[in-house]
Amino acid sequence: MQTETLTFDPRVLREDFPILQRQVHGNPLVYLDSAASAQRPRQVIDREREVGQTLHANVHRSAHTLANETTAAFERTRDRVASWINATRREEVVFTRGTTEALNIVARCWAEQNVGRGDRIVLTRMEHHANLVPWIRLAKSHGIELAYIDYDSEYRLDFESLEKSLTPNTKLVAVAHASNVLGTVNPIREIAERAHAIGAKVVVDGAQAAPHLPVDMQDLDVDFYAFSAHKMCGPTGVGVLYGKYDLLDAMEPWMTGGEMIQHVSWFDVSYAGLPHKFEAGTPHIAGVIAFHKALDYLDSIGMEAIAAHERELSAYALEKLGALPFLTLYGPPDADNRTAVFSFNVHGVYPDDIAQMLDADGIAVRTGHHCAQPLVEAFGCSSTVRASAYLYNTTDDIDALADSLQRVYSLFAA
Repeated sequence: MQTETLTFDPRVLREDFPILQRQVHGNPLVYLDSAASAQRPRQVIDREREVGQTLHANVHRSAHTLANETTAAFERTRDRVASWINATRREEVVFTRGTTEALNIVARCWAEQNVGRGDRIVLTRMEHHANLVPWIRLAKSHGIELAYIDYDSEYRLDFESLEKSLTPNTKLVAVAHASNVLGTVNPIREIAERAHAIGAKVVVDGAQAAPHLPVDMQDLDVDFYAFSAHKMCGPTGVGVLYGKYDLLDAMEPWMTGGEMIQHVSWFDVSYAGLPHKFEAGTPHIAGVIAFHKALDYLDSIGMEAIAAHERELSAYALEKLGALPFLTLYGPPDADNRTAVFSFNVHGVYPDDIAQMLDADGIAVRTGHHCAQPLVEAFGCSSTVRASAYLYNTTDDIDALADSLQRVYSLFAA
């Protein structure tokens, strides 16, 4: 299906997503869990199947026709990603298993060699565990100080706190581009400017931003940026680490084995050049190739159009959910600089009970601390319900959520 750039009808778009045509417990599926994993359009599903049927071979190894064709398709995706994020060079795109692995590569291969005792790493209070746990572990093992940027009463980063955290011994700033709990979109370019002014590097968890916003590495000017295919209509098990060429080139690999070597003797080894020295072993070949189709699909709609749709949907959801007097919402109160992620609790009702009753109505949401346990516990609870929308969601989905929540509360209140 061809869609006009910068304008689209999500009701028509839904026809591209086979799973959205199914029913759950006799009700039409209302999928509001895209922050965990987005659904895939038919074009991506078909491409992954086609690879298995016509292209399957290992990459960068054999010289036969299937291997050459598969390698070429795999590397075309690298070119597609480099263009999509506006990287300077294709070698700045490293394929990983996901955002988590990408961020761990930065921790192990850059930070362990460049941040030491007495230095500081600056984080935010809204980080996902993937951009929190690696730095906690590194700080404990290397005597590194951790500092946190606070958020204000509207769940946006507090710039006074940011300024205080950036001390002369700060070597790294690690920040989420968008919060998976709050929906807050952080001002990455401004953060990068302030960090670079004191000589610190910047690593960004882009898992919740790359699916929803235009992402331009030259505009953001960050040193590392990580994101996952499965949150942007692509396959699971595929991620991307972008890094500035000089930084990646100077880094040692963290995983060794096949594919990533230049020469091995009985007592020594030299590594391949970028990006292959970070891609040991056999990758998720079909997934990487199918990711190309996912990027084509997003581009056929237009990232600006997707962002505009989500702003409209967010404004509608904030008004609709905000009108429920029994519900506490966590996140920015308006639709500016946020994604369509809505974390909330219903007074007097356990989140898991809410989710089960929503599921009975065919509505898919997530509960828990969303791999951001310190943030959720700061709300004074251990769990929230999270509804997260994407390009295929409509105001009808928000209405269904609000109506179902009303029934849940009425039942428990009674």
